[in-house]
Amino acid sequence: MEQRRLFRRSYTKQGAAPGTLAVTDAGHPVSIGMIRFDAEGLEELELDPDAELGDLLQPGKVTWLDVRALGDGAFIERLGERFGLHPLAVADALNVGQRPKIEAYEDFYYIVVRMLELAEDERLRVEQVSLFLGPGWVISVQERPGDCLDGLRARLRKGRKQLRSSNADYLAVQIIDAIVDGYFPVLESYGEWLEEIETRILEQPDQAVLSEVYDVKRDLMTLRRAAWPMRDMLSSFLQEESELLNDASQPYLRDTADHVIQIVDVTETYRELAGSFIDIYLSSISQRTNEVMRVLTVSATIFIPLTFLAGVYGMNFDTSKPGNMPELGWSYAYPVFLGVCVLTAGGLLFLFRRLGWLGGSTKR
Repeated sequence: MEQRRLFRRSYTKQGAAPGTLAVTDAGHPVSIGMIRFDAEGLEELELDPDAELGDLLQPGKVTWLDVRALGDGAFIERLGERFGLHPLAVADALNVGQRPKIEAYEDFYYIVVRMLELAEDERLRVEQVSLFLGPGWVISVQERPGDCLDGLRARLRKGRKQLRSSNADYLAVQIIDAIVDGYFPVLESYGEWLEEIETRILEQPDQAVLSEVYDVKRDLMTLRRAAWPMRDMLSSFLQEESELLNDASQPYLRDTADHVIQIVDVTETYRELAGSFIDIYLSSISQRTNEVMRVLTVSATIFIPLTFLAGVYGMNFDTSKPGNMPELGWSYAYPVFLGVCVLTAGGLLFLFRRLGWLGGSTKR
C-alpha cells in the first residue's frame, strides 16, 4: 500500500541562494493555453513552450496564460523574465508545497491556493496552483494537467457579459472561486464515507474499519491544512488596496471567503466525527469482550457445581462399610446423579435468566 505523506514540499539544498528553483515533478510536459478576451471577442491559442514569447498582451484586453504543468521549470523561468516577475515568486511557483498565501509585489500579486480532487483510487490528491495577477493579465501555474477550471473556460467561450467585460482581478477571483468550489464534492464524498464507516462500526467493528477511520482522519488533516491558510489568505486579499484590485470584485471575493469558512467548519465537524468513531470502536470491542466473558462466566459457573458433584462421587470410598457413601451401591444411583446434575444446571440457567444475565428482564 502506498504511503501518503502528511507534508510534501520541494526544497533546495542547504546553503542555496534565495530564489533557487527546485522542480520535483518533471514527469508531465508543460502545456500552455492562452485566452485573450474583452467584451467584443475572445482569442484562444496553444503556445509552444520552446518558442520565443512574443507580445502576449494587448491594450484593453485581459490575457490569461494557463500553464498546465511544470515541466522542467525552464518555461516558467522564461515567463517570469518576460513579465518581470520577482525570482522569489517564480521559485515559490516551482517549489511546490507552499502554504496558501498572497504576496504583494511592486506591480503584481502572487497568490498560492490548494486544489483538491479525488483520484481514481478514491484517494485525496492536493495540488498547488500559483496565480500571478498583473495589470491586464493573469498567469496560473499548476503542477500537472487536469483541473476544475473547465467550467470557467466554458463561460469565457460563451461570452458571459460580466466575465468578458471585467478586469484581470475579477478573472483571478473567479479562478480562486472555481478551485474553492471543487472542495465541496470532495467533502460530500468524505461525508458519505463517514456514514458508511459509522454503520459498519455499529454493526460489525473490525480492524479493517479502524484502518479506514485513520485513513479518513489523515485525509481530513490534509484538507484542513489546505483550507485554513486559504481563509487567512482571502481575508488578507480583501484588505488589500491597490490599483490592480477593483471594488466590483470585492463582493465575489467575500462570497469565496464565505465558502472557505464553510469548508473549514465542515472539515472540523468531520474530523471530530472521525475522532468519535475511534471511541465508538473501542466501546464496541469492549462490549463484545464483555459479552464473551459473560458467556464464559455463565458456562464456568454452571459447571462448577457439576464438577464438585462428580469429584465427590468420583472418590474411591469403600462402600462395604456402613455409612461410607451407601448411595454408590444403589442401583438407581447413576440416573439419579445425572438428574441432579441436569436440575442443578437448569436451576442455574433459570436464575441467570431472572437476573438478566442471559438477556431476560431483571426481576426486582
